[in-house]
Formats: sequence, C-alpha cells, structure tokens
Amino acid sequence: MMTAQKTKENLFDVTAVRQEFPILKQRIHDKPLVYLDNAASAQKPCAVLSAMQQFYEQDYANVHRGVHTLSVRATEKYEEARETVRRFINAPDVNTLVFTRGATESINLVAAAYGRTHLKEGDEIILTQLEHHANIVPWQLLRDERKITIKIAPINQSGQIDLEAFTRLLTPRVKLVAVTQMSNALGILTPLKEIIDRAHALQIPVLVDGCQGIVHHGIDVQTMDADFYAFSSHKIYGPTGIGVLYAKAALLESMIPWQGGGDMIENVTFEKTTYKSAPHRFEAGTPSIVEAVGLAEALRFVESIGYEKIIQHEQSLLQAATEQLLSIPGLIVHGTDKNKGSILSFTLKGTHPQDLGVLLDQQGIAVRVGHHCCMPLMQHLGLAGTCRASFAIYNTLSEVDALYQGITKALRLLR
Repeated sequence: MMTAQKTKENLFDVTAVRQEFPILKQRIHDKPLVYLDNAASAQKPCAVLSAMQQFYEQDYANVHRGVHTLSVRATEKYEEARETVRRFINAPDVNTLVFTRGATESINLVAAAYGRTHLKEGDEIILTQLEHHANIVPWQLLRDERKITIKIAPINQSGQIDLEAFTRLLTPRVKLVAVTQMSNALGILTPLKEIIDRAHALQIPVLVDGCQGIVHHGIDVQTMDADFYAFSSHKIYGPTGIGVLYAKAALLESMIPWQGGGDMIENVTFEKTTYKSAPHRFEAGTPSIVEAVGLAEALRFVESIGYEKIIQHEQSLLQAATEQLLSIPGLIVHGTDKNKGSILSFTLKGTHPQDLGVLLDQQGIAVRVGHHCCMPLMQHLGLAGTCRASFAIYNTLSEVDALYQGITKALRLLR
C-alpha cells in the first residue's frame, strides 16, 4: 500500500498556512484536531478574524444612508468588498453582484425574482441528479406556484452528468438550467462549458451553484459565461451569513424585487414605490456589513496563495486518501469520475456512516456523515448516506494517514 508520506510533499508551506487558523491548534478528546469537514464549512484565518474585529472596533456604522464619518467609512469598505468579489470572479461590473445571506438565498432570489418574471405554466427547468437541496427546493416552490415542469439530467456510473441525456432534455420549452459546478456529496466537477454552450445554443440561461467549485477550482464568470453564479462566503474561509449572486446585467435589470424595505427604494408613497437599479434593488434592509469585510479578506487570503498551488495541494491529498482508503476491505468510494475536487465520499460494508463518524470524532477526526443535503442523489445511489472527508488548504498528508488509521481502528471496535 502506498502511504501518504510516500506521495509528493506539500507544494506550498502548509505548516505556515496552518498557523493562520487558530482553531486547528486545539485538541478534541485529547487528540489533535483533524478537521475534514471543509465542504460543510471551512475554518477562518487570522486575517479574516482580525479584519472583522478591527471593523467593529474602528469603522462600524450602517451603510449607504449616513453622512457622518463612520457611515461613510463603513459604506466605502462595504462597497470595496463588492469590488474585491468582482475582481476575484472577474465579473464585468460591480453592479452585477448582489450580496445575499448565502448561496441558498442567492438561488431563492433567482427563483423568486427571475422565475416569477419570466416563467409561466408549461415552461420547463432542467436540474441534475447531483444537486444540493438548495438547488432543488426553490425550483419546486416555483413549480407549485407557476405550474412549470422540472426535468432531471441523470448521472452515469462514475457520478458524472450524462451529457447526451442532458442534451436530449433541451427543448424550446426549457427556460432555465440550474447545475452545480462541483458536487458537494461526491466531489465531481461537472462539464460546465459543454452544459452552458449547449443550453445557450437554444438561448436558455444557466444558473451555476458555485459553492464548492469556487473553493477548489476557481471561477471566471466571463469565461464560463454563466448567466447566474451563486456562492457562499463560509465555504471559502470567510464568515457565515453572507454570499454572492452574480448575474448578467440585462437579467438583473429584468427582474422584480423579491424583498421590500429600506435601501432598495428610490421613492415611497402609500400609493406607489419606485426601486433602485441593481444590485441595490435586491438588497433590502441593513446588509451583512462586517461579514462583507470578512469575505473580502478571505478572498484576498486565497489570492495570496493562488489557485494553482491550492489545486495541486488538494489533489495530492485526494489522491493519497483515495489510494489508502481503497485498501481497506469493504470500503467503497462513491463518485469515481476522474474530474474531481478534494471531496472523498465513502461507505463501509456493514457499517452505518453515523457510527463511523462518532468513532472518528473520538479520535479527533471531524468528518461529515449523512445525505449531505442531497437526498435525491442518495436515493439514486441506493444509500442512506455516506461518510465524507473533504480537504482544504490547511490539511496535510499526515492527516490523511490519521484518517486511514482512524477508520481501521474504528473497524476493529465495530467488528
């Protein structure tokens, strides 16, 4: 068996990176913490924590409506964060970026504001078997309201989207495709270019759930040519409570507001209200100001390392973990397509994932167990759930070894 120590060593100074994450220094059940639940939520570097604390201590005030110094400062930093996001994903203009509470809210915004504007009874939406509940349920709510039809593009044996089956679903009745960039349950990176090109050939807009993809693969929305792109801050080393919706300018301007309140209006009377242009039309009320500052700092942190190094490092971890875990009798890896990000989803014959997760926790190893908010996918695979180890920039080859040893120890206890 090839152990993790025999694979290529770290392609950047992972020890130095780990020093930036204070939470990793603690012990769980008197064991060093091995945090492998990054697909659910990543840890936060000192730069993010410090930026948010400093903002609270020196610059905090409400944004956009104040003329006093603190409000002006807060507004400047909030809008600077939007510009940081624009640069990071190569959006053409800051006005194409809406701050939301997360990718879930971003997708709900599109379903409510775009769907209610453009979709009618008899229209169709295409989803895939890989989708997270956040990219399923909003469309079901719209379906029930507008009497549209949802069609599902299947996956093949390796877990990849069946492109030919997807293409057969494309008809003039289809008014939107919604697809993940990278499966949170299996780690599969989907063939977005082909999907978007084939949809656009019929003038069908495409929404991309980028929650995992932006972390492990990166994104250029202009090259990708997605019509909508959604992601969450907390997956990419930023705080919870904030996310982003990118949308092409013409689409945003065609959409009705989905929430009403302060800051999204131009003029209000009891008879009529007029609204600001995008993106502020879709940001009713006081936004997540400090969280925007934290998100911007998280993106700068990722930029300081660089996606090329991140991808190489995470792929080395995925390869080592896959080789080691497949040597364990009865262990099955789900999602075997070669085009994968650093997520390893597996089951052990005769062992419930929850039992394994508890025993790994007793050894200080944090993994995610269950259906991963992908119940239709698990039903398709005939599984109640899986055990999922997901790797990030601060994980190490020694932690891959710890996972392998933890599973073998758990097996001895279970059997």
